[in-house]
Amino acid sequence: MDDRAPARESAPAAAPVKAPSKMTTQKPTVLFFGTSLTAGYGLQPDQAFPAQIQKKAEQAGLPIVAVNAGLSGETSAGALRRIDWALKTPADVIVIETGANDALRGLSVDAAKSNIDQIVQKAKSAQPNAKIVLVEMLAPPNLGRAYTAGFQEMYSSVAKKEKVTLVPFFLDGVAGRPELNQEDGVHPNAAGAKLVAENVWRVLKPVVSGLNK
Repeated sequence: MDDRAPARESAPAAAPVKAPSKMTTQKPTVLFFGTSLTAGYGLQPDQAFPAQIQKKAEQAGLPIVAVNAGLSGETSAGALRRIDWALKTPADVIVIETGANDALRGLSVDAAKSNIDQIVQKAKSAQPNAKIVLVEMLAPPNLGRAYTAGFQEMYSSVAKKEKVTLVPFFLDGVAGRPELNQEDGVHPNAAGAKLVAENVWRVLKPVVSGLNK
């Protein structure tokens, strides 16, 4: 998550990322804003979890346009600076994945929480009709129980305060399993990304299905 690599796109786009017109697609746009885990570091564009979710949505009869706005190596502070640019893309759902690089750097929980809270607020302000989904990350256990507990709690705290949907631990079933990660032990491989997509889609599916209700 700390490696610098270009962001991957699940749908053809240019900077700033621009979704296809609803006049022609009639498909909800889901903007995935995150780190290398979203960008799909070390993977082909169609293997990154946003692209895989687009496939899952199609198979479920809930077609979407998935826009990948992931950036490798980004901290929550960097995400806070970049979110205004990303929000130039009109979206029906905004999925926010950030914080993992903060934990790797040992950033204070209070600082990370403030950044994430502001990111969510900016998304709500810029696109008040969009549904916001916040992705939970966990801190490495070597940082101590107090830090790891506080780091996990901050996601549910922000989600509750801002009344947004929370995806439980993003890498559940993937983290710590060599067969599901690349050689760095941090970034999911293609098989791991499929499980990540399942984790996110489990929560995202009812959000997408409720858009036209």
